[in-house]
Amino acid sequence: MTVVCIVGAGPRGTSVLERICANAREPVRVHVVDPFPPGPGRVWRTDQPEHLLMNTPAGQVSLFTDATVPCTGPHVPGPSLAEWAGVDPDGYPSRAQYGRYLTWVFQRLTRQVDLVVHRAEAVALDDTGVTQSVTLSTGHRITADAVVLALGHDPVTPSWTGGHLSPGNAADADLSALRPGDPVLLRGMGLTFFDYLSLCTVGRGGRFTRADGTLRYLPSGREPQLFATSRRGVPHHARGVNQKGTAGRHEPVFLTHDRIAALPRGRSSFRRDIWPLVDREVRHVYHRAHPSGPPWNWRRIANPARGLRFPSRGGYQNWLIGHLVRDVAHAERGNVRGPVKAALDVLRDIRNEIRLAVDHGGISGESYRDDVAGWYTPLNAFLSIGPPVGRIEEMIALLRSGVLQAVAPDVRRGPTRFTVGDVEVTSVVEARMPEVDVRRAANPLLRHLLRTAQARPFRLGSYETGGLDVTRTPSRVVDAAGRPHPRRFAFGVPTEYVHWVTAAGVRPWSASVTLVEADAIARAALS
Repeated sequence: MTVVCIVGAGPRGTSVLERICANAREPVRVHVVDPFPPGPGRVWRTDQPEHLLMNTPAGQVSLFTDATVPCTGPHVPGPSLAEWAGVDPDGYPSRAQYGRYLTWVFQRLTRQVDLVVHRAEAVALDDTGVTQSVTLSTGHRITADAVVLALGHDPVTPSWTGGHLSPGNAADADLSALRPGDPVLLRGMGLTFFDYLSLCTVGRGGRFTRADGTLRYLPSGREPQLFATSRRGVPHHARGVNQKGTAGRHEPVFLTHDRIAALPRGRSSFRRDIWPLVDREVRHVYHRAHPSGPPWNWRRIANPARGLRFPSRGGYQNWLIGHLVRDVAHAERGNVRGPVKAALDVLRDIRNEIRLAVDHGGISGESYRDDVAGWYTPLNAFLSIGPPVGRIEEMIALLRSGVLQAVAPDVRRGPTRFTVGDVEVTSVVEARMPEVDVRRAANPLLRHLLRTAQARPFRLGSYETGGLDVTRTPSRVVDAAGRPHPRRFAFGVPTEYVHWVTAAGVRPWSASVTLVEADAIARAALS
């Protein structure tokens, strides 16, 4: 009997388990190791507040292989989150609801394979002849023929140091130290910012109400006084109302597979060779949706506050509210009929093509460092991986209520307080997730593998990234001497830089490269 150990039981680990079940032709035993509930894992656990939302429509969330997935193993179709839950496919579900969907998927698989779940942490992994030994935090050891590392985000809990809260998942943060009325700065206005905003308002008893078409916030009196800042001075763009259904997608006209195949691998430059094609895709969709409109302006879209001068904080806040109102209007026009959001949604639709071009050293190390990690990845997040439009409406209501105020990004630390522009705050919350960097990982298993030279960071020429080095599909772990392990695989977030945007979920009817990789890993683990 083949024995496989999957370390990490979140969406990636569950995907590999599903593919093992689909591909197994002989008896197989699967050990699944995770201290958190299998299926949702830590990030999507079901006990987090229902007001914390996903930023993907329910109809565009799945874990199953549909007919578009070009995998070698058998297709096993299944319901999307929207179909399973019976909810609006264009609505945004809670993270806990996604966790319940993942729990259902995992429990369905338990009937298809000899499965052993270990609610513990893997702390070491070593070869023992032809097999491998996984050591758990309980002291128990698992002997396996193949091991799959599906570790997800580094298990870092935001922690307080002198009034400063470190980056991490907002749902894990202890905010009890923030008393009503305390001046608190949220630094960063991405997706994690909106989680903190919700936890500090709705999570403390506040309510949003709509009257005459306008959303208003009714404070509970338990909220801290919130201030927000970011380098761009504005939050991520709202997602356009979904008009593409479950399967709709912009098919590339310029960044085609043939164009990508013609690029000189390892010597390409993102800005020189790939960005012009991305630019043409975006402009093409924008002008198709708005043929008589003004020209597309990247500078205005990517940094709307650049070059503006405000006489006071109130002037900046008034401008910001106006900017957000315009963003809501663009979002409500939709991601097909609305020219701005249709254009920005192209960046989501061409993720697979970007991955084909840049994954596994498709471009030079210098270009990846400067053009992708240093520029395009944060730009892509700002423009196309933003919150649901309702979150922007809530931010407008909070700004108008005075519970939230926007301030300039310069933060100076004093003995007991922080100064932000003309405001003093007692606490600073880093409202973002930490960067992927296995060299600084808190995960004991990753630390063990690096310390014992059984793994190494991925390098692109002279550029050493923070990602875990793996081979091309099926992502075998590479040791410090450059040797791939024949029966050890890594999948998901720790392999960032080898693969681009590894945290993105599985989208149905989109030829998901994530599911292709899961299938290949499962088949190699079984071979």
